[in-house]
Formats: sequence, structure tokens, C-alpha cells
Amino acid sequence: MAKSVRMADIAQRLGISIVSVSKGLSGKEGVSEEMRAKILETAREMGYEMQSRTDAPSAPGQTIGILVADHFFNENAFYSALYRALLNCCTAVGCSCMLELVSSEAEKNCVMPTFLANRKVDAIVFMGEISRRYISRAAASGLPFLLLDFYDETLSADSVLSDNMAGGYTMTEHLLSSGRKKIGFAGSINATSSIMDRYLGYCKALLRHGIEPRTDWRLEDRDKEGRFIPFSLPDEMPEAFVCNCDEVAFNLVERLKREGYRVPQDVAVTGYDDYRFSTICTPQLTSYRVDVEGMAAAAIDHLRRQMNHKRVSAPTVLVPGAFVKRDST
Repeated sequence: MAKSVRMADIAQRLGISIVSVSKGLSGKEGVSEEMRAKILETAREMGYEMQSRTDAPSAPGQTIGILVADHFFNENAFYSALYRALLNCCTAVGCSCMLELVSSEAEKNCVMPTFLANRKVDAIVFMGEISRRYISRAAASGLPFLLLDFYDETLSADSVLSDNMAGGYTMTEHLLSSGRKKIGFAGSINATSSIMDRYLGYCKALLRHGIEPRTDWRLEDRDKEGRFIPFSLPDEMPEAFVCNCDEVAFNLVERLKREGYRVPQDVAVTGYDDYRFSTICTPQLTSYRVDVEGMAAAAIDHLRRQMNHKRVSAPTVLVPGAFVKRDST
């Protein structure tokens, strides 16, 4: 059977975002007429399955519920940007969305959100890692759902992810290409699937250069509840650190400066996400830019297909990011 063409494939062919493709295909504002024509022409050439007019916008009243653990969501968090992108994508295709934060107590006791208890939503997005028990209880509602920015091999659940392994590999390869061979990793690898995959990308790059990853150069950055903890720096310092996110990289740079290290002269540091902390850090962080809009568009497209009983392209969608060089390396 031929592989189904996705909006992400059209976006990659044209070098634009998935959001722009979505707007072009649905007739929404936000792209020029010239670009809309290119999008439609490329979609036809690639064999994209266009939705019928009855599907294009969503059925009246379709609402997507978004659940995120409270500790992930604050004013400066990556997830606030991801939620904003989800909201914009929903608006662009005629859906509405509702957000509820899940407290640690609610997660522990599997207390379901109000919008699910009152059947006010037609599908669910679990944004960021949350317990298997909680997901399983919510999934028992029978509503379409997906995991955004994480996955769980023990659950039969569709996921939309940043290509975390490729990102971790890219950041490590950048440091290796600069001549640095002693490279550590900052991140609690069992905290989330994203951190684990970024770490695996880091290990892959090192091993391809004949370098064994050192466990004493792997810094824990958070506790079992997901809260950040102070770093314990190793006795023998590496030449560089790959960090699992920009906020961790920012905190590490500040700690290194307090200890008298110069960044990047003594220790280089890379971030991940390319969100707010990458540019408020001094020096500014070399980072891996996550395509937040692309992830959001892929997630909404995936759920709408489920809600409208359309075939989805794949159970797991990987959205590529981009390397951004700055002064921290």
C-alpha cells in the first residue's frame, strides 16, 4: 500500500511550516495567493488526500481538550508556547480547545478533568509526560487521543514528537566537530521520554567517534516530581555539556560562572528547544530549535482525522527541528 502523504511532507517539499500548509489547503487567511496556489499544486502532485468540503472545517462543536501536568506549565515554559500553537491551529481549522492543568495530587489519584467528566470535549491531547495510570483512565472514555511531546511503549497511543534523538545527535556532533572530545550530558534521563531520546542521540554521536559516554559526566537535573534540583558538578570536568533543554542549559551556565569557569572557553554548553532561555542566557545558547508550530499542526491534523473517521498517516509523527549556532559553543 502506498504511503499516505502528510501535510508535513508538503511542508518539507516547499520549505514552509505545516501551519502554512494547513491554511493553504483549508482556504484560511495567513498565506499569500501565490503560496496557496503552490501548496495546492504540490498537494495534487504528491497525491495528498484532500478532505471533502463537509470535513474542511471541523464538524460544528468539535472541541479538543488539552491536559498538561501543572509542573510543566508556567509563564516561561516551553509548553506555554506549544499550547499557544495548538490554540492557533485549532482556530485555523474551526475547532475550539480547552486547557486543564493536572496537579500532582490529581495525577496521583487519577482525578479526571472537569471537561472530561462533563463530556465537553471530542478528543484529548496529553501535552507532556503524565502517568500511565492517568492516561489509561482518561482513555477509557473512548475519545480519540494522542500524546504530544512524549510517548510510552507500554500504551497503544498515537504520538507527535520532536525528533529528539536526531536533535541530541546534532548537538553532540557539533561539539565534536569543534574539537571537543570530553562531553557530558545534563538531564535526568528517566524523567521523560524526550530527555531519554536526546541522551540516546548524544550517546550515538559519541560512540560513532569511538568515545564511551561517562556516567560521572551525566548530571541529574530534576527530582522524581519533575522539579529542578541543584547540579552536582563532577570532580573532573568535561570540555562541554549537551543539555536536555534551554532552561537547564541556562542554569548550568550560571552555575559554571559562579564556580569560575568561562563559557565557552573552559566549558561549552548547548541547549535544546530554542525557547526564551536561549537568548536571555549570557552567552546566548547554541540550541536545537523545536518546530513548535509544526508539532501543533501535526497533532491537530492527526486528531481531526480520528474524529472524522479518516485514516491517519502513521501512529507516530516525528517533526524535525533545526540547529541554531550562538556564542555558548
